[in-house]
Amino acid sequence: MNRLTSALRLLLTGRAQPHGLREIPAIAPDEVAEAQRFFPMPKFFIFGHARSGTTLLARLIRLHPDVHCNWQAHFFTRPPLLSGLLAEQRFEDWLNRRSNRWNRGRDLSPVALRAMSDYILERDAAREGKTIVGDKSPNVILGGQAVEELVCLYPDAFLIYIVRDGRDALISHRFQNFIDGPQFLKRADLRIRDDFAHDPAPYLAGKRSLYTPAALKRMAHSWVDNVTDTHALGRQLFADRYYALRYEDLLARPFEMVARIWRMLDAEPSTMEEKVLAEMQSNPDADWQQEKAPELAQALEKGKTGSWREFFTQSDKTVVKQIAGQTLIDWGYEESLDW
Repeated sequence: MNRLTSALRLLLTGRAQPHGLREIPAIAPDEVAEAQRFFPMPKFFIFGHARSGTTLLARLIRLHPDVHCNWQAHFFTRPPLLSGLLAEQRFEDWLNRRSNRWNRGRDLSPVALRAMSDYILERDAAREGKTIVGDKSPNVILGGQAVEELVCLYPDAFLIYIVRDGRDALISHRFQNFIDGPQFLKRADLRIRDDFAHDPAPYLAGKRSLYTPAALKRMAHSWVDNVTDTHALGRQLFADRYYALRYEDLLARPFEMVARIWRMLDAEPSTMEEKVLAEMQSNPDADWQQEKAPELAQALEKGKTGSWREFFTQSDKTVVKQIAGQTLIDWGYEESLDW
């Protein structure tokens, strides 16, 4: 990450660059131009908080005959990161050595990392016969830092960010933890999971909380930080190559929303509406969760908006309102704190 993005992060978020890794220099404009000659496919990356519709968006985008999208490469969104491959000082010593006549007097790290990811992306797209390629990897762990990691290697890429009502995202994320990751839950959270599986009625009536107080606060802060940091840095660092949309708008007007992205990628969308509407009828993730843990999954209708109204206790509402209330207003989910 270069000094400009470090300073911008501090200005926008009040948090400095984390310590522990050496800074990989940003790729230079002439190096970007060289990379494009070797790997000419336009690139895009889909970010979003956990359970915000990133997979649905990727499934719809890849319907286009020219556009390929796969997921979970986590080049920039989950440690150890692509930059982590060259994080140790010894790699800088090797790639930046004065006697190394291949480096033209520069640290070769950004060129090497960009070439690696470009090859991985374009190889997969070429196998599918596509000419535009992207990855979707939720940035729930790193939030805005993922944007900074991305811009250092791909200032020429498109960044697409999808936002979901944080209250519904928290509910869906909680069930994902219950179903896909119980081994990572603390003992108190496991008790809630088991109680819900045995008798979901009090939880569905908002009489018992799905969360411990600590878990709810942590998850609410995570959503707010992700949305605030990612959106601010995305607009600042990618400008007209940044596009944000709401999950709820994607559900309501799927073709319109995806067509905007295709046009941004210079892919003609005119004949794709039927395919988009047909794809909206399937939900592989819901099928998987229903098969893995039906006693938990059957209580939550996947993709539904407003599920938080059934599950949140009054105490849950108070906590989330305090932490995320203004962010929900900023994104048009509420007009006030009176909910």
